[in-house]
Amino acid sequence: MPAYFRQVPNFEYVNRLPDSKNSSEYIEVKNIFKRGKLKKDIFDNLMYFTKYQIVGDDRPDNVAFQVYEDETLDWLVLLSNNIVNIQTEWPLEQQSFLNYLLNKYGSQANFLQPHHYETVLTKNTKGTVIVKKGLEVPQDYSFEYYDGVLGKYVTTSNITSVVSNYEYEIKIENAKRNIYVLKPEYLNVVLNDMNAIMPYKKGSTQYVSETLVKGENIRLYS
Repeated sequence: MPAYFRQVPNFEYVNRLPDSKNSSEYIEVKNIFKRGKLKKDIFDNLMYFTKYQIVGDDRPDNVAFQVYEDETLDWLVLLSNNIVNIQTEWPLEQQSFLNYLLNKYGSQANFLQPHHYETVLTKNTKGTVIVKKGLEVPQDYSFEYYDGVLGKYVTTSNITSVVSNYEYEIKIENAKRNIYVLKPEYLNVVLNDMNAIMPYKKGSTQYVSETLVKGENIRLYS
């Protein structure tokens, strides 16, 4: 996310690379520990966001362009959903998803093997739900209940359906496609907050400028 890291201030760190010439040499790096986030009163309030469904192989920059007409705001799409690891928290591209399945299950033939079993919606003679749909249970799961119309206890059977490995994995991927995006009318509020959060403040012994601090060189004291 190049656009995001342009806002992240720098940090002078002791050079530990093999080509370091002396113990007092520093290199300038991005301070990845200074991570921006949305204010709690914004992040926790759904009125600032709208639901969005990721389509196909869309990346965060594609979504940012669709919503804000600015692909460099991809970091805001991720921040709005508290996504830290895009590799595991964003839907995989089709080929990457296939590679993931092959790596996990060995072959395409195993994609259709049972992963687990779930209950189907089951009602009594009055039409009242007695077993909810989608509960993970053993294949031979049964349920006994008292039926007031029949005046006896009834045991249900054959109330499970198989969920294949592929169906299980695709359900997880599809869940990742349902995200929230900040409404465009609140964009400037967040950008102004980021501009206020990222600069360093005077007062620290490490302070060099609003965009740079310098770490202590522990090599000089060891």
